[in-house]
Amino acid sequence: MIKLIPYVLKTLWRHRSRTLLTVTGSAVALFVFCFVGSVQEGMNDLQRRQSGKRSLIAFQANKFCPATSHLPQDYESDIQKMEGVKEVVPIQVYTNNCRASLDVVVFYGVPPRKLQSARPDFQMINGSWEEFQKNQDSAVMGRAVANRRRVKVGDKFSIGDLSVVVAGIFDADDPAEENYIYSHLDFLQRTKGMNLVGTVTQLEVLLDEAADADMICRQIDEKYLAGPVETDTRPKGVFQAKSLGDLTQLIGLAHYLGLACVGLVLALVATTTVMSVQDRIQEHSVLQTIGYSGGRVFQLVMAESVALSMLGGLFGVAVAMIVLQWSSLSVGAEAVTIAFTPSVTLAATGLGVALLTGILAGLLPAWQAARTDIVTGLRQV
Repeated sequence: MIKLIPYVLKTLWRHRSRTLLTVTGSAVALFVFCFVGSVQEGMNDLQRRQSGKRSLIAFQANKFCPATSHLPQDYESDIQKMEGVKEVVPIQVYTNNCRASLDVVVFYGVPPRKLQSARPDFQMINGSWEEFQKNQDSAVMGRAVANRRRVKVGDKFSIGDLSVVVAGIFDADDPAEENYIYSHLDFLQRTKGMNLVGTVTQLEVLLDEAADADMICRQIDEKYLAGPVETDTRPKGVFQAKSLGDLTQLIGLAHYLGLACVGLVLALVATTTVMSVQDRIQEHSVLQTIGYSGGRVFQLVMAESVALSMLGGLFGVAVAMIVLQWSSLSVGAEAVTIAFTPSVTLAATGLGVALLTGILAGLLPAWQAARTDIVTGLRQV
């Protein structure tokens, strides 16, 4: 089989315009396939990470967008006293768009002294925590949103009436966290036009290892069932899944786009392989007369089909991984984001799809070429 490679490459180069168009079409289809897959990878990664964390989110009951949720901040001290609760982090959320969008900017206002303990995996890659804690109008920004907005440490960043000075840029284990901006709670509450002193959007409740999360959720909600503001408390992963409800369904529908891309690669490679076989009926007959068996001709056509598909797959997958890594894209809704996540698994899946479609596309043309009668083939002009 390896000895056939030079012959296969010469054959593909002989019809380079057709080969180039097929490879380009396959590359574009695999590029789209990887982009669609990266959103699902991001969703799966978000759910997997949050299911392993011991944290709850208390939100105002019957509210959806963060702009409509207003919990009394003094709930923090009451919840902190409950058994099994390690720490309570009051969070004021500000976002430029509650709807599904590719350009969501999310501010989390938190007490600066609690940020590092609540997010121990944050690694400051530029700037310093000390600068953030010292200046009330400062903020630390995730690497992804900083890259997307082309912001550096020391820059002033503004969204609407909200302006902060970037004191640091952090990296996180969770790619979704790199799309958030953390500012001082007091500063966000007092921002022009907001006047939210004494209230917060939500409370993040960090639990001890032995704590019963479901029981504490019920305990919090029962405590405030009669007011002053009713809560809806859920594990953080469940809360995020609810916030992303409609977006999750759209991501599920995007699977069909991925399948359409696979079908496109299959159709492109199969059409090119069929054309190649029809153009070379006489050539294949000559090969059989000099000793090539039908099985050998079958292998030859299959190698051409797989080579076409894999060339397009390699190019499309490589470009997709580079663009995804460089662009730091994310999609969000209701102040919860999903990072477009490139991964080795996604790249391997893309190449596996290219290999499989190459094999499937070549089976019928290869079978026809292998069964062609030698005499009939030699008569072809």
